[in-house]
Amino acid sequence: MLTVEQARERVEDIVARAKRAGADAADAVIAADRSTAVSVRMGALEDVERSESEELGLRVFVGRRSASVSSSDIAPETVAGLVDRVLAMAREAPEDPWAGLAPEVRLLHGAPPQLDLDDGAQEGPAALKERALAAEDAARAVAGVTNSEGGSASAGRTITALATSHGFAGAYALTSHMTSASVLAGTGDAKQRDGAWHSARHAALLEAPEAIGRLAGDRTVARLNPGRVESGAMPVVFDRRVSGGLLGHLAGAIAGASIARGTSFLQDALGTRVFAPGVTIRDDPHRPRGLRSRPFDGEGLAVMPFDLVVDGMLESWLLDSAAARQLGLEPTGHAVRSIGGGPMTSPSNLYMEPGREPRETLIGAIARGVYVTELIGHGINGVTGDYSRGAAGFLIENGELTRPVSEITIAGNLKDMFLAITPASDLEFRYGANAPTLRIDGMMIAGD
Repeated sequence: MLTVEQARERVEDIVARAKRAGADAADAVIAADRSTAVSVRMGALEDVERSESEELGLRVFVGRRSASVSSSDIAPETVAGLVDRVLAMAREAPEDPWAGLAPEVRLLHGAPPQLDLDDGAQEGPAALKERALAAEDAARAVAGVTNSEGGSASAGRTITALATSHGFAGAYALTSHMTSASVLAGTGDAKQRDGAWHSARHAALLEAPEAIGRLAGDRTVARLNPGRVESGAMPVVFDRRVSGGLLGHLAGAIAGASIARGTSFLQDALGTRVFAPGVTIRDDPHRPRGLRSRPFDGEGLAVMPFDLVVDGMLESWLLDSAAARQLGLEPTGHAVRSIGGGPMTSPSNLYMEPGREPRETLIGAIARGVYVTELIGHGINGVTGDYSRGAAGFLIENGELTRPVSEITIAGNLKDMFLAITPASDLEFRYGANAPTLRIDGMMIAGD
């Protein structure tokens, strides 16, 4: 596997080759990955997987024409052929008035921020097996658990390098560690399944596998004997397991490409109220050891903490350079780069600030409603904001969680849902996108 320095030197060399061959501009990205994963079931080893890969993506510009190629073979002799092919492709591509590299004045210069994303851990299969077994054993020990889908543990390290022909070259490494367990409770047609997992950049930050397993078992047993709920409008409370998904819908709606194409339900919302007063949503690429932290974006731009929504008001789009040019704005440092194509936009560590009320207070004020712990399907219309998804969770009666419910559908429109959100005070940073427990009044429930 390449070192960080080797990866940076390699992309610089590839870009220089493209320039010498006739490209007006070029950028290149390399992703090198090494990972090990172990899975167990019913106390026995089930699978051990080891993977290593090195991939290259090269994009060249000939005037306003561009083309991209990718390869899993980054040997110098292979790269020479790739450069020739991608230049031939670019010369035949249609012109794009918005194409080009990021503004040179916005490139990251100097030392990148130190985000502590690489713990240097080299966990082997034996240690991963021990962690997976501990998680599954703890889950199976919960009273009421009758079967197991298994436990798993993984560890990996990724190196990302990017270079552009107008002066940027950077690379960084990050590690990832994960533990999970999934079990079943009940018998026959009454079986229920649930699980738990935790992921961290540093192995030392992982929750104990026994705690993950117990949580998986408790969640599964709590779902036994679910009922239905009557159809109608009522409050819905989103557990932290699923509340961050609403931030994902926001990110998609304010992505520059969607705005430029006119295909977003928030098309004309910049500078207007889109959330309830008091709601603030931030993006922080500099969060130390964050799951989506990054020292620079996919075009080599400097990144910084960013306010997207302040006191309910939408402050910015998420813009890469192409979308910014089309909209007459400046890029926001939210470009991400895939190996096989040009930049797209994506947030980093996206989160909603906590509210003032404890979770118990949000629930305690509800006479009858639904507490959602699982969402099913992808019934989101990004153009209109219409929202309809299958759900499972618990019935709220007189301020208390009572019996489990399943096979229901919750529906609304994201514009109305955002304006009706009340966040609890229980934010924790556990996923890439994080929100506290959220209450939304007046959603439609389709049940019995």
